[in-house]
Amino acid sequence: MIELRFHIKMQAEEKPLLEKVKNTLACGQVYFQREKRRNHTQCYRYTVNSHDDILTKIIPFFRQYPLQSFSKQRSFKIFCKIAELVQQKQHLTKQGIAKIRQLKTNLNKKYRARVVREIRTLRGNTK
Repeated sequence: MIELRFHIKMQAEEKPLLEKVKNTLACGQVYFQREKRRNHTQCYRYTVNSHDDILTKIIPFFRQYPLQSFSKQRSFKIFCKIAELVQQKQHLTKQGIAKIRQLKTNLNKKYRARVVREIRTLRGNTK
């Protein structure tokens, strides 16, 4: 089974912006994410786990108000393709899962910053 998850990760001082996104979209949660790596600052993460909210709120919102970074916009487009495959129930076939895994390899390929998307199976990460 495939789960769609949408994340926006920001530094602690930008938490009010994440709360504003959460309140505007009326979905998801904001929580503190402890950073264990020495060269990284502590941060907050806005997370949406609901497939319905991702399909009806997150995707339409970020299509209307695109992400500013080219790499994040590129990753978002890939995320939308994956969400479309899930919506079409292609994730229930071996071919569909293979296609999703291929697309996932291109998410956040060069940059791993504020917007992180994960696709997970019940068995763990689908690397």
